Order: sequence, then C-alpha cells, then structure tokens
Amino acid sequence: MNLLPLYHRLPVHLRAAAASLRGYQLQWWRYGPGSERLVVEALDRETWTKVQWDKWQQERLTYILNRAATQVPYYRDYWKKRQLEGHRSEWENLANWPILEKETIRSQPLQFLAEDANPRRMFYEHTSGTTGKPLDLWFSRRTVQASYALMEARWRRWHGVNRHTRWAIFGGQLVTPARQRKPPFWIWNQGLKQLYFSSYHLAPDLIPHYVEALHSFQPEYLVGYTSSLYAVAIEVLRSGLSLPTLRVAVTNAEPVYDYQRQAIADAFHCPVRETYGMCENVVNASECEAGSLHLWPDASVLEVVEGTEPVAPGRSGEFIGTGLLNLDMPLIRYRVGDRGAFPQNQTPCRCGRSLPVLATVEGRNDDVLYTPNGTRIGRLDPVFKANLPIREAQIIQTHLNRFTVRYVPVGSLTASDAQLLVSRLQERLGEVQVTLEALADIPRTGNGKFRAVICNLPALDIERLQQGNHVRYKRGSKD
Repeated sequence: MNLLPLYHRLPVHLRAAAASLRGYQLQWWRYGPGSERLVVEALDRETWTKVQWDKWQQERLTYILNRAATQVPYYRDYWKKRQLEGHRSEWENLANWPILEKETIRSQPLQFLAEDANPRRMFYEHTSGTTGKPLDLWFSRRTVQASYALMEARWRRWHGVNRHTRWAIFGGQLVTPARQRKPPFWIWNQGLKQLYFSSYHLAPDLIPHYVEALHSFQPEYLVGYTSSLYAVAIEVLRSGLSLPTLRVAVTNAEPVYDYQRQAIADAFHCPVRETYGMCENVVNASECEAGSLHLWPDASVLEVVEGTEPVAPGRSGEFIGTGLLNLDMPLIRYRVGDRGAFPQNQTPCRCGRSLPVLATVEGRNDDVLYTPNGTRIGRLDPVFKANLPIREAQIIQTHLNRFTVRYVPVGSLTASDAQLLVSRLQERLGEVQVTLEALADIPRTGNGKFRAVICNLPALDIERLQQGNHVRYKRGSKD
C-alpha cells in the first residue's frame, strides 16, 4: 500500500511527527546499550598490525563459511551437490566458493536466510540499489547495531562529530511533494536529530530557501548524495549566498569528482569526505582526514577480479565482496557491480590508521537528470523500491519533459503497477511524459556496465540549466 499520498496531505507539523516516530523506531534498531562499546572497539582496531587483522578476519570468515554451508539452505544445497559429484568439503577456503549474482538472491531471497533466523523479528529492507534491480534483505538487530557502530566511528568520529549532534541530510526520501514550489522542502526528524532535505526540489530559484533552513537549524555536519550537495554548492557560489560553517560534509551513494569536491568545500567552508558502501554490506570504505579511502576489514572481505581471476594491485577489476557482519543472511563472494583497484603498494597512511586503502572506486557513472524547472535529480532508485514485478529498469531522458523507462518485467506488469511507476516518477520529476518500454534485456555499455539513468538532453540545454536559466519546451514539441 502506497501511503505517500496520504503523508503528503498532512500538515507540516504532522509530517514531522510521522517522520520523528519513524526516526525513533530506526534509533531503536540502530543503537543500544552496547553501541558506545562497539564504537570504541572499532576505533581501537584501527591501529592493529596486518598480522592481527589477518588473524581476526580469518577467524570470523571461517565461522561464517561454516555457518553458511551447514545452516543456510542455498549454500547447503550447493555443497551437498558438490559432495555428490565427488568433491570433498572445500568450503573452508573462500576461493572455492562460487561468485554470487544479485539475480540469484533476487529470485529466492529466503533461501539465503539461516534456518535459525526468524525474518519476522529482523529488520527488512527492500532496495533497488544503484542498478534498478530490487532486492530483499534481512538483518538482525545485532547486525544493524554492529554496522551503525562502524558508521559512527568512521563516518562521524573521524571528523569530530557524533550521532547526538544536529545534522542534515540530502537523501532519496520524498519528504515533500515534487510539485510543491513553496518551502519547506525539508522535514525535522526528532528521533534522529536530523533535518531531512528533499533532493527533488534543488532548482536554482529554490536553493535560497535551503540556505535559509541551514542557517535556521544550524546543523553541525551534512550527509548527502554528491549531486545534491553539488547542486546547492554551485548555486551558492554563483549567487554569492553564504552558508553556515560545518565541521564536515560526508558524501554517499555517488562518486565524488574533483570539481564537485572543490565546489562543495568552498560553499560549505568545510572538508568533504567520501564514503562507499551498499545496503548489502559486503564492501565499505570511508575517507580519512588525509584523503585516503580506507576499507573496513571488520565488515567485509574484498576481492578485485577480472572474470574469476584476481587482478594485480594497481589494476582495475570487478568488486567481489563477502560480508562479515550479517551472520543470518550471509552473502559470500557477491558481485557488487562496481569496479576499482587496490593500490600497487599499501603504504602507511598519514592518518596513522592501519586500515587498508582503496586506490580507486569507479562505481557506476550514472547521469544526472533535469526537471523542467531546472532541478537536478541525481538518483531515482526509490521509484523502484515498491514490490513491482520488475527485474531491472533504466530511465532515459530525451527532453526536459519526456522520459522513457525501459524495464525487464517478471511476469506481466499490470495497469495498476504501471500507473504506480509513472506516478512515482511524476512525484519526483513533476508533470512530465513517461513512456514505459518492456524489454527482454537492457543493453549494457561497451565495458559491460549497466546505466540506471541516461540523460540525452542537448549539451547546450544542460549548460543553460547549470547556469540557472530554464529551458522551455512547448507542450507537445518534439524539439
């Protein structure tokens, strides 16, 4: 049931109450009496030697592999089949496990839950990630709190802030109707001490309202999609507006390019720190004050491969991750869908931490879309978070007011499903024309990448929009 239209009809104070109730619920899941101890332990591990890390990882990995092979139906069936084919029990060695594809999990998610896990008592997440492919995930409260303790340590404490201070976020939740043209374009979540900004209203003429809200609420730090923070930054710098000084701006979900980093730092008067991760929790990394992107070896084991073979440090390859936190839904040798590289030499970082470093994270270089009023939309994955019968989807913009959604159906897409998909897009993009196109397969790029978003607007129109000048199309125009 889609409750978003009902939420949007509520007065602002009731929307804030609803958001705060959800915030208190998330706070209960994410933090508990042992959270501070977990944070301190995570910070203490950051000075371990490589020998200490190897020993810790191997003990943890051995436990997870044995649990998966004996108590998780999908993996247990795989190893039973191997034994019937005459192979000995080889699961103690990670290299002997097959690479796991997202489609395998998507088609039979409950087969990845351990038999002693009760999904009704676990945190459930239905996510499309960055590929447009929906995925069902479950986490115990213990797993959620372990994960958020690492985030507290390495997203916040590294930069002098913590979860108890006021903060702001630009994310993918539709906290305000997309058609709304008057503030507020944000909602206060008391449960998380969080000012949640809409990423769907960042038109140049509306950004001054965001600036006023930042001055009013005075958050200590900011988290958000790179494209959203950059949209605010370039308008602030162009128009001469001033922003309150923050301790740090933390980017997530999208790569950070040098020109974006510089603009965000100049506008917000603070360092910009990149993070890398995904809901599946099979690879995590965060940037330290010295500018290195450190892996979290207490959360996952990362392999960089080409095909099935590991590549040499310094060479780019596919990310294959094995999570070490989720004991109840272990994902082993999971193909992340991103590419990157280890450095040729793991030299000590100037920050003093012994956590290994990633040389590059290429990620998926999805395009930014534009609404008719000039708003930049960097991500639209929440559109596909409903349980729609869609295997994967791609959004293509051909004109300011025209979009095509290519999708690969699972079964048939009903009229109500189609209407839900179109309405979700229009809630975020405004009154635009949306064409749905069913395909047997969505073409990949030359290097095998999937692009969830493609912008085919003329370069001149994009330049005008970036300068804050609206490009107008006549209704029905094909130009």
